[in-house]
Amino acid sequence: MALCLKQVFNKDKTFRPRKKFEPGTQRFELYKKAQASLKSGLDLKAVVQLPPGESINDWIAVHVVDFFNRINLIYGTMSEYCTERSCPIMSGGLKYEYRWQDDSKYKKPTKLSAPQYMCMLMDWIEMLINNEDIFPTRIGVPFPRQFQQVCTKILTRLFRVFVHVYIHHFDSIINMGAEAHVNTCYKHFYYFIREFSLIDHRELEPLVRMPQ
Repeated sequence: MALCLKQVFNKDKTFRPRKKFEPGTQRFELYKKAQASLKSGLDLKAVVQLPPGESINDWIAVHVVDFFNRINLIYGTMSEYCTERSCPIMSGGLKYEYRWQDDSKYKKPTKLSAPQYMCMLMDWIEMLINNEDIFPTRIGVPFPRQFQQVCTKILTRLFRVFVHVYIHHFDSIINMGAEAHVNTCYKHFYYFIREFSLIDHRELEPLVRMPQ
């Protein structure tokens, strides 16, 4: 049975948005501007372009948080189908396998199941975007020099969620009637990372034909 948008992005799902922009801040105003452009029906290639006079780091920060929220929910819609049994390896088909590495528990690339990988990923991103030293929210506090490098790593790993969902679980997305929403989110994400060259082109190979 097809689900409406409200049902697809149900707040009771396992994964949900965990980061919001504070009303009255510049980041909040940028977020509203981005959402207004997105809902206006404009070409997605135009929607992702940096508005005149705005800071590129603020623009990237707004989109990283928004993509985290959206992709978090997309995975949540079909997480019941992504289990230790069905997906013992975090992969994108037979050709691509993604291993987890961080600075604490997994210091070397480690093979994990897809559900484990997703859980580690969402917690890791949440930790980063809530870190004021990396994603500052106070007026006048500059972004760190490595900010875009951190965002590249976040977006690269979020892209892998799309790879896994499209290759292994898209039948479930279709059965829920959510493919149009997932496709739009993916295209928005794709045009954004291409606009600012935020992901190595080699990472895009598993879904190289998807934008078309």
